[in-house]
Amino acid sequence: MQKIIAFFSLLLLTGISWNAFGQVSWPESILNDSIHWDLTNARITDFLGRKALAGAVILKDVQFENGVIEADMAVTGARSYPGVVFRQVSSGDYERIYIRPHLPETFPNVLQYVASFNGIDSWQLYNGNGFTASARIPKNGWFHIRIEVMANRARVFINNSEEPSLTINDLAHGSRKGLIGLMGPVDGSAWFSNFSYRLDDNLNFPFIQPPDPPLGMITNWELSPVYKMSEVDMDKLPDKQGIQTEQWMKVHSLPSGLVDISRFYSRSGYTPDVVFARSTIYSGSDVIKQYAFGYSDLITIFLNGEPLFKGNSAYQQRDPTFQGIVGLNDYIFLPLKKGRNELLITLAESFGGWGVMFQDVDAIYKYPGLTEEWELRGKVKYPESVIYDQKRDVLYVSNLYNDGKEFISKIKPNGEIDKLEWAVDIVQPSGMCLANDKLYVVGRYALVEIDPETGAITRRMRFPEPGFPNDVAADEAGNLYVTDSQKNLILKYSDGKFEIWLQGDDIKNPNGILIMGAKMLVGTSGDGSIKDIDLKTKKISRLVSIGDGSIMDGLKSDGKGNWLISDYNGRIFRVTPAGEKMLLLDTRASGKSCADFEYIPEKKLLVIPTLTDNRIMTFKLNE
Repeated sequence: MQKIIAFFSLLLLTGISWNAFGQVSWPESILNDSIHWDLTNARITDFLGRKALAGAVILKDVQFENGVIEADMAVTGARSYPGVVFRQVSSGDYERIYIRPHLPETFPNVLQYVASFNGIDSWQLYNGNGFTASARIPKNGWFHIRIEVMANRARVFINNSEEPSLTINDLAHGSRKGLIGLMGPVDGSAWFSNFSYRLDDNLNFPFIQPPDPPLGMITNWELSPVYKMSEVDMDKLPDKQGIQTEQWMKVHSLPSGLVDISRFYSRSGYTPDVVFARSTIYSGSDVIKQYAFGYSDLITIFLNGEPLFKGNSAYQQRDPTFQGIVGLNDYIFLPLKKGRNELLITLAESFGGWGVMFQDVDAIYKYPGLTEEWELRGKVKYPESVIYDQKRDVLYVSNLYNDGKEFISKIKPNGEIDKLEWAVDIVQPSGMCLANDKLYVVGRYALVEIDPETGAITRRMRFPEPGFPNDVAADEAGNLYVTDSQKNLILKYSDGKFEIWLQGDDIKNPNGILIMGAKMLVGTSGDGSIKDIDLKTKKISRLVSIGDGSIMDGLKSDGKGNWLISDYNGRIFRVTPAGEKMLLLDTRASGKSCADFEYIPEKKLLVIPTLTDNRIMTFKLNE
């Protein structure tokens, strides 16, 4: 109640009026009120029929932690970066959400979240899921932006949309209080009107599973002080050019593996700066090892005192469209010697973010009871799904792409190919199941029935208006259920026809499907979860969340009352009926995907198709 009274007192003092829609109207009196607003870098004039503001303003006497910030905006379409700042504790430390109105709406970074540390607005380090998004920004007309903030999360709505255009699941500064304001140019390319805010500690954000840290990242580093680039030779080690780096700061990377230099140092001025960073790699033998890395803006890499790589990833330096986004996009082979190896880099910053990350691409996590068996590579063509026929003791493998000549392979459990092109004439086959002593395969346009004895196609059941049919399962009565990942639905085939059995956002982007008794399990990549669906009531509940960005693919029983599930990105989990999960395999660093796998309990054999690198990996799962 005190917050509400204080807020309305502010309205009365400043002449703001509160309309029926709960928004603050922003008359000229408040725009010119320097008591509550810092208007040093702003100007006020008429624009599109309103009193409007161009530039940057800060509301000086409000400490905002959780709540809602809203404003109307108008842009001409000229290059500019207008938006909202919040939780600002100094001129160089704040959270910021802004738009790029000059970009086409399909571009993935029209909408941007970034955190500023020590005065460095590191947008090149904040990109992709949870940081940037596409959005439709109208030109030469007023539109509305609403930002909801709760703890370490935020979401952005454009023009009163029901669904957020951008969801930020990890605000870089964490949960804290700070000032709020607007930030834009004063050149007339962007304007603000109808600003309002509401303090609210009861906003409801859906549960999300925090992402697991990636494997193989170099996380422990030491940083030198900051030097002017004009005083540093990027091609030489610091001690070879008279730079005494005795004061090294020990730092730890973010969970993503990124070292954001701005969290430790500010810039020395407007001209480029340099920092040296070093880490130690221990090796059990003399070996050449591949690492993926990303950096901004310029880098030289030394190993054991020898220069190995020099690169320029600065904004627009590779071509006029180059953004300089930091990611694991470059690779280097490091000649490691047995024992201790010193990795040292020289890293320069000019604009947009200052950071580096390194990952051992051969890093794989295996549960202690998981041991490698045989591997088949180069014979199959984009293997997408594997299923075991116990009656015939054989594995069927769907080969998703082969220039229009896709096929099903028959492989023995020991890895021997029985017949590579066993069943043919199926367009892009994906998920499979066995029922009624028939093999059912999902093609792009039809569900195909195959005789397991001969490999002959006995029926084609065409999908009604297919989007992306993906996987199939059968219930005890022999009815067939097919997930359509593009249309957020599950089809049911019975009595010779398909019908929509279930559809909606609760099963967004469904893929893997498994039916056991009265229970259906469905992997929904839209929220990185496995859903438990009652076959009779269609009641949906969440069994487990794997995390945002997970692509839920394979689903199998482990024969002991639990389930094995795969995240296509490269992970296999065991999940209990209570929703407890345990990681069995993680191959993400190596780029080996885990598509629609098979598990044979009596053989303890896990068979994983990797799709893109034409590989089938197998493991024995022992307790």
